[in-house]
Amino acid sequence: MQLLLSIVAILLFISLILIHEWGHYIAARRAGVDVEEFGLGLPPRAFGRRLKSGLLLSINWLPIGGFVKLKGEHDSSTEKGSFGSVSLWSKSKIMLAGVTMNLLTGIFLLTVVAWIGTPKLIDNQFSVASDSKITHQEVRADTVQEGSPAASAGLQRRDIVVSLSSSGQVYIIKTSDQLMQATKSLAGQPAELTYIRNGETIKRDIMLRSTSEVEASKKTDTPKGHLGIVPVNLEVARSTWSAPIVAVGFTGQLIKLTAQGLWTAVSGLGSLIAGAVTGNSVARQNGQAQATDQVGGPLAIVSILWGSGDLGINFVLWIIAIISLTLAIMNILPIPALDGGRLAMILFSRKVLKKPLSKSSEEKITGIGMAFLLLLIVLITIVDIRRFY
Repeated sequence: MQLLLSIVAILLFISLILIHEWGHYIAARRAGVDVEEFGLGLPPRAFGRRLKSGLLLSINWLPIGGFVKLKGEHDSSTEKGSFGSVSLWSKSKIMLAGVTMNLLTGIFLLTVVAWIGTPKLIDNQFSVASDSKITHQEVRADTVQEGSPAASAGLQRRDIVVSLSSSGQVYIIKTSDQLMQATKSLAGQPAELTYIRNGETIKRDIMLRSTSEVEASKKTDTPKGHLGIVPVNLEVARSTWSAPIVAVGFTGQLIKLTAQGLWTAVSGLGSLIAGAVTGNSVARQNGQAQATDQVGGPLAIVSILWGSGDLGINFVLWIIAIISLTLAIMNILPIPALDGGRLAMILFSRKVLKKPLSKSSEEKITGIGMAFLLLLIVLITIVDIRRFY
C-alpha cells in the first residue's frame, strides 16, 4: 500500500507541472498565440511526437519542471500569432496562467483533504473550531538517538509509538505529552514498548533511562531523554461545511510561512557570502546552516513524496496541495527565467523604458536568470544528497 501511494504521489507531482503548463497553453490559445511545443522536463529532448495540429509534445531529459514554447516568445515580435504581437493584458494573463492553475489546484486539493481529514502539523494551523473534529491522533519517532532505549528496541524514524507498559500499568500514547508523562512515570524501570511499522505491531522489552541520568545529560552537549526519541505529533481533523474556508485560510498561512522561509534563506546566504569574504568562519557556517535548512530540491521532493505513502491518501493529497501552492509562490518571484520575472521584465520595458526589449537583450537576461536557477538547483541537490544520503 505504501509503495502504491508513494507512486501515486509522484505521479500527482508530475501532474502539477502539466497543470501549470496547461494553464499557459490555454491562455495562449485564447489570446490567439500559436503554441509550438508542450514539454515535460527541460531539453535536451528524449522523446517527441507531433500532432496533426502541428503541436509538438515532448519529454525531456532534465527532470526540472516543464515548458510551453510559444511562437515569437519575445516581447518585440510582431508576427501574427506570436506572443509579442498580442496586447500587454494578454501577455500578463499568459504569464500568470500557470501560477493561477497551481493556486486553484492547491486550494481545491486542500478543500478535499479538509473533508476527509486534514493533517495538523504546524502550530496554530488554521481551522474553524466549531466545525473541526479530531478523527485521529498518533505519535511517530522523528529522530531516534543512537544508543538509546528506543534504539535498542529497534525503533526507527517514522515508527508509530503505541504504548508503554510496566507491572500491569499500560500507558496508551496518542500525543507527545502523553509519551513524556509515561516515560517520566516509568523512568529507570523495565518496560514493554509497543510500536507499529508498516502496519506490523512490534513489542520490545526496554530499560528506560533514570531521571538522574537524564538530568545529568542536560548539562552536556548531548542531552538525553528517558526513551531517547524526538517525537512528532500527527493529528487529523475533519471539517464539513467549512472545508473551503479552511483551505483558503491555510493557503494564507502557507504563503506567509514560505515568505518567512525565503527571507531566512536569503539572509543566511548573505551571511554565508559575508563570512566567506571577511574570513569569519562562524558567520559563514551559521549562514550556510540557515540557508540550507530552508531549501529543498528535486531529491527532497522525491524523498518526501516517497515517504508519505505510509501516512495515507489524505497526507499524500495534503503534501501535493502544499507543493502546488509552493510552485505558484515560487513562480511569481521576479527572477527572469520564471513567470513572475518574465512578466516583470515586460512590464518594466513597457512602462519605464516605453518600448519592448530587443530579442537579444531579452535572451541575455532570461539566459542569466536560467543559469542562476540551474546553479541554484545544482547546489540544492548537493545539499539534499548530504542531507538524505
